[in-house]
Amino acid sequence: MRLRSLLFVPGDRPERFGKAAASGADALILDLEDSVSAANKTKAREAIAAYLDQPDRPVPLFVRINPLDSAFTADDLAAVAGHKPDGIMLPKAEGGASVVELDKRLTALGNSNALIFPLATETAAAIFAIGTFGGTPRLCALSWGAEDLPAAIGAATAREADGSFTPPYELARSLTLFGAHAASVSAIETVFPDIKNTDGLAAYAARGRRDGFTGMMAIHPAQIPIINTAFTPTEDELAHARKIIAAFAAAPEAGVLQIDGKMVDAPHLKQARRILALAGA
Repeated sequence: MRLRSLLFVPGDRPERFGKAAASGADALILDLEDSVSAANKTKAREAIAAYLDQPDRPVPLFVRINPLDSAFTADDLAAVAGHKPDGIMLPKAEGGASVVELDKRLTALGNSNALIFPLATETAAAIFAIGTFGGTPRLCALSWGAEDLPAAIGAATAREADGSFTPPYELARSLTLFGAHAASVSAIETVFPDIKNTDGLAAYAARGRRDGFTGMMAIHPAQIPIINTAFTPTEDELAHARKIIAAFAAAPEAGVLQIDGKMVDAPHLKQARRILALAGA
């Protein structure tokens, strides 16, 4: 499953589902958590279940449920598990144990196929468990958030005056990046909240890809083309990656080769393969 871009849609706004699916996003995240009030949870569950039941889904559909310890979660899972969501986003996950618990609950409801996508940094305890996701069932990706964690620890903000993250939240971002790669799943950058700042979004997404993230979440359809561009290798990158792979294929005993006047070795070959994988090639 290609996950360059994942677009959040409030579950109680079914009139937005079609537009979101047509945005070019690689997947939708139909939300039952923060964007839906307690009074509208039932309405949102019903709307999401109905949308999951359409015969031809235009894109993969994830459902963000409420946290495992929430009073809403049992009803969330009961409402959607039987409608075969492609994945479940788990907020406030605290390491691999949370994924194992969600897997058990889904299995008990007869769902053995939905992938699990945790948000890995939304509590203080979660920070110390980011390295425990490897090998957990159904895991497909990890992402992080910069809103719940400062609220959980009483911080005034996660951001500097220029919008960049303060050191504690840069740490959370970095740990999520490494945790995802350690678990061999997609590393997904968190949202960029300034919807109208397209230049800022482009720079933010480019930084994410530069650092090793493979995709990004979005909160508005207008953000999707910019995110997709940032996380899609250019033709020049693809051509160079293919050249490296072809060179090593032609000289399988070589440890180091010279390409375009530069030395390349095993890490460059690994990166070339990763670029092709990111492009879906």
